[in-house]
Amino acid sequence: MSGSESASDKRVLLAKPRGYCAGVDRAVEAVEQALSQHGAPVYVRKEIVHNKYVVETLTEKGAVFVQEADQVPEGEMVVFSAHGVSPAVRDEARSRELRTIDATCPLVTKVHQEAKRFAREDYDILLVGHAGHEEVEGTSGEAPEHVQLVESAADVPSVTVRDPDKVVWLSQTTLSVDETMETVRALRERFPSLQNPPSDDICYATQNRQVAVKAMAPRCDLVLVVGSRNSSNSVRLVEVALGAGAGASYLIDYAKEIDDAWLDGVATIGVTSGASVPEVLVRGVVEYLAERGFDGVEEVDTAEETLTFSLPRELRPKKAAAR
Repeated sequence: MSGSESASDKRVLLAKPRGYCAGVDRAVEAVEQALSQHGAPVYVRKEIVHNKYVVETLTEKGAVFVQEADQVPEGEMVVFSAHGVSPAVRDEARSRELRTIDATCPLVTKVHQEAKRFAREDYDILLVGHAGHEEVEGTSGEAPEHVQLVESAADVPSVTVRDPDKVVWLSQTTLSVDETMETVRALRERFPSLQNPPSDDICYATQNRQVAVKAMAPRCDLVLVVGSRNSSNSVRLVEVALGAGAGASYLIDYAKEIDDAWLDGVATIGVTSGASVPEVLVRGVVEYLAERGFDGVEEVDTAEETLTFSLPRELRPKKAAAR
């Protein structure tokens, strides 16, 4: 892709970073390695990551996606998704003698550990997140008697705690940074002693993708976010683009979902993708736009990402026994 513009005034701004984060890369590779090492079928509880194309591609390779562990035949292999699971799900898997591979993102695991620690210390834990999201269910399940879900600043007046001096907030890793901090400010007004997490819960990739979109959006008549509708971080990118000044913004899974009416009168289109989106889908969108005259591509680069995570231990090569 060229960094120069074409002679026409139609151009594409391509956000960087975009697409796969380290946790998604690890989770998808975990399913692929499980299939390679153990053969099909490999069962996966929930979607391994929230992306339609990824789920369909892994299904074609022999992955079987189920909603709950009790749908996995006894003794078979099951992969836990990147979003994490509650202790109750692990207990269910053990009771069915399932062989488990834990593909939970290490950054989600960090939030689980925080929830357990603050519960041990008898704190009320205010979890900022979206009801029904797998990650929220997993984190809440670590300490259900201590965790209250707070979806937005509008929920804050109804929050009750036992001791206002022993309250901490944690968050789902894929939220809008700005919206989360708005909720936290409202919580702190009610509970001045509210503690922060030991380290930032919103994942580095979610933040980096939002920063890139904020840098790009004011220059864009239209921002296209490649991602699935059940992907929290992808949905947030549309909101961030609009909030940062984009003329319009839409979420699409594939280039074929672009409505050509969106392109009428548009000179600059921003393109980005959620943290669970493979680059092949972004390339498809860029090629689609090039065919319609948007053939100048400029990358808007706001951060370098170098973090990687090793595979779940169950999939790592076995060390040779000492002689």
